[in-house]
Amino acid sequence: MKKNTFVLILMLLIGLVAGTLVGQLLSPVPGLSFLTRSVELSWLPKADLLVIRYDLNLYIRLNLISLLGLAAGFWIYRKL
Repeated sequence: MKKNTFVLILMLLIGLVAGTLVGQLLSPVPGLSFLTRSVELSWLPKADLLVIRYDLNLYIRLNLISLLGLAAGFWIYRKL
């Protein structure tokens, strides 16, 4: 079975979203605050090329559980 890049990106996104959802569900638990503390990353590329102008705002909130979900998505991809 040939693996392609689209399946890898899909599995990583699913793992990241699943990890983020689990992190949101566990955020009220005070003993797990080190797992659910988020760091926000932002990337704001923009350009004006006279013919076309774009402005893209990308914000990513990562916590330890979402990174574990990302790793789980990669692990599942490797097992396919």
